[in-house]
Amino acid sequence: MRDSQDAEDYLAGYAVLLDEVSRTGRRLTRDEIVVRRQEGERAAVAGRRLRDMVVGHLAATRAAWPDLSGIKGAVGQRDLSAAALAVLGATEQAVDAFTEGYDHAQRLAVRREEAARREFVDDLLYGRSDLGSLSERAQRFGLRLARSHTVAVAVGDEPYDETHPVTRRVESALIGRFGHRRILITTKDGRLVCIAPSDGEDGGGAGPARYFAKQAHAATGGRVVLGRSHPGPGGVVLSYEEALSGHNIISRMGLDSPVVDAADLLVFPVLARDRGALADLVRSVLGPLDSARGGAEPLLRTLEAYFDAGCVSAEAARRLGLSVRALTYRLERIARFTGADPGEPLDRYTLQTAVIGARLLEWPAKEL
Repeated sequence: MRDSQDAEDYLAGYAVLLDEVSRTGRRLTRDEIVVRRQEGERAAVAGRRLRDMVVGHLAATRAAWPDLSGIKGAVGQRDLSAAALAVLGATEQAVDAFTEGYDHAQRLAVRREEAARREFVDDLLYGRSDLGSLSERAQRFGLRLARSHTVAVAVGDEPYDETHPVTRRVESALIGRFGHRRILITTKDGRLVCIAPSDGEDGGGAGPARYFAKQAHAATGGRVVLGRSHPGPGGVVLSYEEALSGHNIISRMGLDSPVVDAADLLVFPVLARDRGALADLVRSVLGPLDSARGGAEPLLRTLEAYFDAGCVSAEAARRLGLSVRALTYRLERIARFTGADPGEPLDRYTLQTAVIGARLLEWPAKEL
């Protein structure tokens, strides 16, 4: 009953219009179409269902139909048929204008919602709004910023936005698993971003963020880094920055793990904090490799493979596509140039730290 009343609120003058059209056979004027379009916009803004509005138009047309014979037999069957066709044509015009206005208002509402969401995401990830306002706006998007959150960032082979099929697929997977439990899936600078609670509630732990990482890697084929859990709005910013920094470190270090925790990368920022000291270590320990035939890069890759293989020569040789004998020869050359033997514990620690530093500083591609 209420749906019918709702429709009537947006059909003022419609029955009179049909009656006139039935008598004259004319089409709707420009002004009449504008009125129908405006009514459609008004219905959309008021939150009325389009289905109810269309059904209301058809019901009004049917109710007015008997009046078409109000010609009282004064006209022939042919004239009556023409009147009926005119009314059907007017109904088509009216419904088309109404739905056009409705769709236009809906598109505007969606664009405003997207703009508000984008502004909120930017303010949240960069901490550019006062905490009170940010927390209030966060509730609209399902976040409770007083809790601890984990931010996971996925980078693929192409940039992603809110409408990308990959974004929708990952978001659907998260909703299917956890429901709408305070999880926000968004994009930033072409990356997929997940902000999920990590305080043991609403899915708990790193569960949602880690599940996002699994789904995002499967969908993008790229890498995902999970920031550490931190409380409050500032915690979201910090976790996001850790995830971004993790991607930068992984790229420099040439790591190939598909999902990485920022907590596992803490040693790298520590090493890079004193850039001067790190550069001095690289120059002192690995600098002599520059004088080797072929330069430092091949021997540097040899050390990386050796350390990544747990200092097991056979595995390192396999990764490099060398024989064990060729690998052993390279390690001996490294020892001669640097004065540090990879087989000795203390020398091995020094060499490995220097190798990490070289990748962080992008040496030897860049001068120290």
